[in-house]
Amino acid sequence: MLTKEQIAKRISKEVQDGYYVNLGIGIPTLVANYVPESFSVDFQSENGLLGMGPFPYEGEEDADLINAGKQTITTLPGASFFDSAFSFGMIRSQKVDLTILGAMEVSENGDIASWKIPGKMVKGMGGAMDLVASAKNIIVAMMHTNRDGESKVLKKCTLPLTGVNCVKKIVSDLAVMEVTENGLLLLERAPGVSVEEIRKATEAALIVEGDIPEMEID
Repeated sequence: MLTKEQIAKRISKEVQDGYYVNLGIGIPTLVANYVPESFSVDFQSENGLLGMGPFPYEGEEDADLINAGKQTITTLPGASFFDSAFSFGMIRSQKVDLTILGAMEVSENGDIASWKIPGKMVKGMGGAMDLVASAKNIIVAMMHTNRDGESKVLKKCTLPLTGVNCVKKIVSDLAVMEVTENGLLLLERAPGVSVEEIRKATEAALIVEGDIPEMEID
């Protein structure tokens, strides 16, 4: 199984030069650490920042520089700051090329549940609803199963939905899967993980065609 850092590293390969990218809370925030330095990529945070950089080293944090998850961050040369209304204008007008989100559950048709567990305190949906409604391309970063070993990649989400039929690709600690009309197409498997192990951990319809290669992390 992959670590959270390795999931982020694999997803960084989906980021193309020149992209505007929004990173959700959790694993997605790590992606900025692995994008090649030769790439010109602008990371956008819905609290009003374009040009977000990697996390700061310990002792170099600036409490006034935070992302949407209230984590301290750095900025890159040319970064700009603006109010949240302007930020959501960018999102709603589809200026963001790629959105990377965490999820509690994802269904086989691309529904995502990422913001609420009934009966538990939550901070709210934040900008996720706007992002899933407006984004051109959504990749989910998640652990494949919960703490009890139950699948989080489902035929149908059981938690309140954030968005419907919007996810394009899932990268978990076990696999890379693409959402298709017929179910989830298995593209890659984590090093040392078999297709059968992925099948057992996936409730959703899983399409396996030919030999499935291992992910290239490094």
